[in-house]
Amino acid sequence: MRLHGLWFVLFIAWSAATAASEGALHQPMLPKVYPGSVAIGDYWVSEKLDGVRGHWDGERLWTRNGYPIQAPDWFTRGWPTRALEGELWMGRGQFDAVSAIVRSTHADDADWLRVKFMVFDLPDHGGSFDQRVQAMGGITDAAVPWLEPIRQFRVATLEELDRKLEAVVGAGGEGLMLHHGSAVYRSGRSDHLLKYKLHSDAEARVVGYTAGRGKYAGMTGALEVESADGRRFRLGSGLSEADRAEPPPIGSWVTYRYNGLTSTGLPRFARFLRVRVEFEGQAASAGQR
Repeated sequence: MRLHGLWFVLFIAWSAATAASEGALHQPMLPKVYPGSVAIGDYWVSEKLDGVRGHWDGERLWTRNGYPIQAPDWFTRGWPTRALEGELWMGRGQFDAVSAIVRSTHADDADWLRVKFMVFDLPDHGGSFDQRVQAMGGITDAAVPWLEPIRQFRVATLEELDRKLEAVVGAGGEGLMLHHGSAVYRSGRSDHLLKYKLHSDAEARVVGYTAGRGKYAGMTGALEVESADGRRFRLGSGLSEADRAEPPPIGSWVTYRYNGLTSTGLPRFARFLRVRVEFEGQAASAGQR
C-alpha cells in the first residue's frame, strides 16, 4: 500500500506539472441538483451519461481538470476546430472500463475503438443553449462515427420528466440533465444546468482508514473521508474486497452515494461508489457532471 501511495503522489505531481505547462485548464459549466419543480417547457433534457467528461479545445483532448488525455491521433482526426464539451462513453454500465482507458498513458487502438465522444455543449459558441443545440446537430457533418451529439429532447410535463427518468434508470442509465434553452455558457455551477437522479452523490477526500474485523480482518474496514465543507464521516458500505485490500490512497477523492442528510448535516446511508477519475488527487470541486 505504501508503494502504491508513493507511485500515486509521483504520478499526480507529474500530471499537475504537465497540465500547468500546457496551460490547458478549462473551467467548465457545472450543474446544480434538480429542485423538484421547474418550468419544464423552458428546458432541454438529455440522458446523463456515466462516462468521463472531456474537453476538446480544437486541437487536443483534456479532462475536466485540464490533464491531457492520451487518445490515439486517429480518434480526434477530423474533429471540428472549435471547442467541444462531452462525455467519453462506452455505454450504460461501462464506467470502470472507459475510465481505465482514459487514464492509461498508452493509447491502445483496440480499446479506443470502443469509445465515443458524446458532445453536450459548445463552450465558445456565445449563443443560447437553444442555438447551441442547433449548432451541435452539425457535428455529424465531420463524418466521424465516434463523434456525435447527445440527443436533446423536450418533455411537456413534470410527470413526463419523471417517467423518462424511471425509464432511463430502469434501463441501466444514471439519470437526466436539464439545460435551460436561454442559458449562455458560463463557467462554474449554474442554476440553468440541472442534474436529476434517483440518488444523490458527492465527493470526499480520503483522510484515513479503520481496521477491518471478522472476514475483513487484515484489510480496510472503512474509509475515513472529509467532505468539501470539512465534515468527516466513514464509508464502509460499497467497498469491494479488492477495495479493502488496496484502498484508495490518502489524499485521493472518492465519489459516494447517499439518501439525504441527517439532522447534523451528514450524508444518510452513505456508500462508496468509486475513486474519482479526473487524475485523482487534485482538489475537487463539489460534485461531478
